[in-house]
Amino acid sequence: MRLALTNATLIDCVDPEPAARASVVVEDGRIADIARGGRAPSADGARVIDLQGAYLLPGLWDVHIHPEYVSDPNVTVARQTARFGENLSRGLIDAGVVGVRCGGSANFMDVAWRDAFASGGLNGPRVFASGIFLTTTGGHFLTSGHARECDGPYGFVNAVREQIKNGVDHIKLNLSGGVMGPFWDQHVHSFLLEEELAAAFALCRQRGYDVMAHATNPDAVKAALTHGAHTVEHGYIMDDECIRLFQETGAWYVPTLGITHLTPSQATSERERRWVEQKNLAPDLVVRAEAAVDEHRRWFRQALDSGVNMALGSDLYPLTDSALLEMGLWVKSGATTWQTLLAATRNAAELCGVGDDLGAIETGKIADLIVVGGNPLDDVENLSDLRLVLKEGRIVADHRDVREET
Repeated sequence: MRLALTNATLIDCVDPEPAARASVVVEDGRIADIARGGRAPSADGARVIDLQGAYLLPGLWDVHIHPEYVSDPNVTVARQTARFGENLSRGLIDAGVVGVRCGGSANFMDVAWRDAFASGGLNGPRVFASGIFLTTTGGHFLTSGHARECDGPYGFVNAVREQIKNGVDHIKLNLSGGVMGPFWDQHVHSFLLEEELAAAFALCRQRGYDVMAHATNPDAVKAALTHGAHTVEHGYIMDDECIRLFQETGAWYVPTLGITHLTPSQATSERERRWVEQKNLAPDLVVRAEAAVDEHRRWFRQALDSGVNMALGSDLYPLTDSALLEMGLWVKSGATTWQTLLAATRNAAELCGVGDDLGAIETGKIADLIVVGGNPLDDVENLSDLRLVLKEGRIVADHRDVREET
């Protein structure tokens, strides 16, 4: 099947300048031709859609997600799994999120939905699965339902092997505490002993699995980077040595600004205010988030200015808001709209190991694309004016009020 998207304003996430009067031809799920400057594309036999100047760009990614946290014992595994699948599907269809990386999921729900969506029978994003996140007894976010408590080197070795056996794509290790948790779960505290770190990372290297490291203070960040973490999540507090290690190792930083920045007093946009009201954070967690926000923003900016590899992950729910919320926070915290868009497209795909096929609009790449009404380089909120979503060149969502096709 051939599809020609004509009269587009192209943001390919390679060239920072949008290209007017552009056309993209898709064949068998991949980009077959890109025509700029009004050049007629090779559209013989193709279905043609005139985009009337709307903005065509790669689909969005969120590389730090979870299923919702359910404390109600009456919510069964089956129901929670169904809710997660619905969230993923809605993220694709209603927000143009074409790829996600999970950072902890009970009962290997992420593995199940990864395989279900990959089969082609259901509409959902590409899912990169971690299974359950691994922490210590008395570790981070045990109330989430997505944690496994491990102790000692062989406790972690056993847990990592169990994750591998159940088909995960990467291993999530929680090296430290967090902002959201009980009084003994603090982001300034590290949890793993050196021998536990060494064993867990050694096994991941041996088996060829990347480590997604939850690390929230300088000691935890440095431990993650020196042991070979592929990504560091959060990094609420860092120091200059952390930045140097990022630069030397080429590891990725996923800052998850929403965890500290989305409180009632900090919400400024309509989307933020609505999300904060629905989230209804407990007062003590609001205090913890606001106490951490200045340091978090400082090291986000330092990493950005230092050229650290960075990609966009929200750690927020639901997917219909998560990427857009996090992108707005990147811009408010000092990133340009171009840096932010790259973080949510090309960089995110590269972090997940699929940058050769996804994350940008280039000939030969897979056609996971979105069309929006306004220029996201003027205002990232324009991404909410979603017109079309394509996965592998197939239209999976059409939000246009007026359809003009030939």
